[in-house]
Amino acid sequence: MNRFSLALSRVIARVTDAALGPYQTAVIRIGFSLTWLLFLLREFPHRQELYGPDGPWSWDLAGQLVATNGAFTPLLWSDGQVWFEAVYALAVLWSLLLLLGWRTRTTSVLFMVGVLALQNRSVFMGDGGDNVLHLMSVYLVFTRCGQVWSLDARRARRTAAARARGERPRDRVGPLLWGVLGFLLLLATLAGRMDGGDLFVPVLLWTVWAAQALWWLVGRRARSGQPRILLDVVANVVHNGALLVIMAEACLIYATAGWYKVQGSRWQDGTAVYYPLHLEYFSPWPALADLLSASGTMVMLVTYATVVMQVAFPFTLFNRRVKNVLLAFMIMEHAVIAVVLGLPFFSLAMIAADTVFLPTSFLRRVGDLAPRARERLRPGGGPSVPKPRSPARRPGGERPVEAAPAADGAPGPRT
Repeated sequence: MNRFSLALSRVIARVTDAALGPYQTAVIRIGFSLTWLLFLLREFPHRQELYGPDGPWSWDLAGQLVATNGAFTPLLWSDGQVWFEAVYALAVLWSLLLLLGWRTRTTSVLFMVGVLALQNRSVFMGDGGDNVLHLMSVYLVFTRCGQVWSLDARRARRTAAARARGERPRDRVGPLLWGVLGFLLLLATLAGRMDGGDLFVPVLLWTVWAAQALWWLVGRRARSGQPRILLDVVANVVHNGALLVIMAEACLIYATAGWYKVQGSRWQDGTAVYYPLHLEYFSPWPALADLLSASGTMVMLVTYATVVMQVAFPFTLFNRRVKNVLLAFMIMEHAVIAVVLGLPFFSLAMIAADTVFLPTSFLRRVGDLAPRARERLRPGGGPSVPKPRSPARRPGGERPVEAAPAADGAPGPRT
């Protein structure tokens, strides 16, 4: 019993002490925002046919469907051309801001609104990757995805450095952004745009808005650090739960796809891969498709390997080495699908989902490449002089001493 209690206490401490997987959540933030941004830019000349008020899936048809399924989409608030262009432009902007990691707590919510606005307006415009992006945009709202590789992380470092120098930095952009978005949310609620249908998104928007206010008030007004610690614990638990859901969702996608393939006769006889290679819609490079399908043995091996990888992937999570090898093959497979079958955005969405399982050591090494490349590209670039040891680190290689909280209790950036 003591062992069980000790193990349980360790699990609870690990879940509450910190937001796990900071590099994994950062890379899925970058991956999904980049996928959506590239899709919007690629389809910009065709935006009217895809999501515009005069598209094949008309505004009236979309309204009838939304009235049935209760989906959330601001594009149905008005059938005007100006409103559509504004929503589309804002969706592009929010994707870019989330990609850069600017105010990720806020831009992740706006990114979700942009995804839902367009996808729920025309539900038939997608290739499968849109379903993954749809779900992940909601899950990202609950994560602290700006801890690394973001403008938020840089702002946090600068704020900590300023406090170490005895300064008292103030954040004016955050409260202003909170006030503007709260005013717009209030107008939409009073106008009845949030009524009817599924109330999940409206409730989520108001909850995040109120949580941001509570976070700021506790940081500014609390006389002790206990309330701030409590909010940090809650944020960590929510983040870790969302990260677990993202991983489970990726496993569910592969497991269901694999088991459904097992039941298909074409997958059983090893010929399933041959047919999409010869469909005109999925053949941007016919010569390449003919080359890949010329060997019956190769087609059979690829067919069976696809099924085996998808069915086995959730079970490989218990063995790190096997998981990493299989993950590399799956990412390579999606890259081939992007080129051979002409499904780049589906493949990007799946690769972004796969990256949540990448090992932290690998992601940190990849992240270290950017500063080195930037240093080499500078005029007269070369090996940089080693930086002096941080004064916070004690002699003997001990762990750094945590900085004391600011005298005025001002909160740091929340990511």
